[in-house]
Amino acid sequence: MLRFGKTFASMLMMFGLGLVGVAQAAPAKRLALVQVNQQALYFTQITQGAQAAAKAAAAELVVFNANDNPSAQNDAIEAYIQDKVDAILVCAIDVNGIKPAVSAAVQAGIPVVAIDAVLNGDNQVQIGVDNRAAARQLGEYTGSYITRELDGVAKVGVVGALGSYVQNLRLDGFREGLAQSAPKAKIVGTVDGNNVQDTAQSAAENLLTANPDLQIVYATGEPALIGTVAASVAQGSGERTRIFGWDLSPQAVQGLDDGSVAVVVQQNTRGMGKAAVEAALALLAGQQVTKQQDIPVTLVTRENLDSYRAEFK
Repeated sequence: MLRFGKTFASMLMMFGLGLVGVAQAAPAKRLALVQVNQQALYFTQITQGAQAAAKAAAAELVVFNANDNPSAQNDAIEAYIQDKVDAILVCAIDVNGIKPAVSAAVQAGIPVVAIDAVLNGDNQVQIGVDNRAAARQLGEYTGSYITRELDGVAKVGVVGALGSYVQNLRLDGFREGLAQSAPKAKIVGTVDGNNVQDTAQSAAENLLTANPDLQIVYATGEPALIGTVAASVAQGSGERTRIFGWDLSPQAVQGLDDGSVAVVVQQNTRGMGKAAVEAALALLAGQQVTKQQDIPVTLVTRENLDSYRAEFK
């Protein structure tokens, strides 16, 4: 009986220590990702990268889909402040309009990591591509193509998303690179695809119809590029018009294969999401984190397409 009592007491002590250990274990960090939308592959891949990184770190990640509504992003951040999440990641639509909500989060002790769109606000970390510099690189590439294939003279059209800060940077950078490398090339029309594939297709069709001698079309984002490829197919303009744009998709891959698309700027979107989660967790651990983290891009042509083809079948 005495031996049983000692054994039982030892078991209780061990069990009790185990409970204390469980009680003292740090809870999983709760991160919130405020997204632009979950229709464009570009944003879904950022989300996938963030989800994989959070899972690897045993952290919880909740995702808010703003469906291209900047006010919804502000409301989401305010809700996450009330919910006391540990950190907020955001792909901003309106970089100026979102600043007060970002500042409120930081003042509440919640670190904010911006992805893609540059906030220049109170966010502790900025992760993404230097969109203007990458677009300038694409503009220079386009100018070299015009010099080589079109004797340095070309009419250029643009399918943009004129309400998007990021895509306006891409338009500005492209203009700079094109002017430097092919000064006789002229942008003769710019239409607004509104970052929506169907809208971009209609806008691109209008652009091609209004400019039957258009030789180059620049698409500033994934929906614009997909819409422009569809417009080119619908109007049979693939022989006379070459498309230059951003972000691979099955449609862009097909365009590269058939020659209607000349080059696509490809971003490491999953890498952005991964880097954002890792930066947030490092901040929460009290570590020093580099504020500006640039993710490199690749210019994808038919020559190096095979490295990406499997992902877009």
